[in-house]
Amino acid sequence: MGPTKIIAFAGSLRSGSHNRKLIRIAAAGARAAGAQVTELDLRDVPMPLYDGDIEREHGLPPNAKVFKRLLVEHQGMLISSPEYNSGFPAVLKNAIDWASRLEPNEPALAAFKGKIGGLMAASPGHLGGVRGLAMLRSILSNIGVIVIPMQLAVSRANDAFDDDGSLKDEGQHAAIEAIGAEVVRFARRLSGTE
Repeated sequence: MGPTKIIAFAGSLRSGSHNRKLIRIAAAGARAAGAQVTELDLRDVPMPLYDGDIEREHGLPPNAKVFKRLLVEHQGMLISSPEYNSGFPAVLKNAIDWASRLEPNEPALAAFKGKIGGLMAASPGHLGGVRGLAMLRSILSNIGVIVIPMQLAVSRANDAFDDDGSLKDEGQHAAIEAIGAEVVRFARRLSGTE
């Protein structure tokens, strides 16, 4: 069947994003578990705000199609999200909304249904982004993603990372790697390859 394929991305556009650092750590954990990992930067697939008129007149925008195709081609996803005003960022919600739209000759929610998801967050605040993760978990679950129970929200993120992008707290670093590995294990179980 080939290697398990995992897509990994942060819900942040900022170049120095703490959440991009977490994604790199989680992706390393997934690779160590034997997965083929595609790391995606949402800046590379900019999409207009979801608009039903645009969809009706033109279909999905080209980058929405690229993002959706990547989700369809992978068995699992790793998402690290900052928290903005107690929720997750609009750019991430917008990408999910576009990818959820039905296209001709495909099953509903083809990019999400039956996929395995792993979530994490980093935030300068004291809660580490856990409120945004609760909202993200709910939305992904409602559209068919099987979100693993394990997650981690890294608080005080401005001081949490070494210069090389690793987490200073070895336990947190290992936990983020473990999220990546667990998504791979769940995906293999679901496909019957483990």
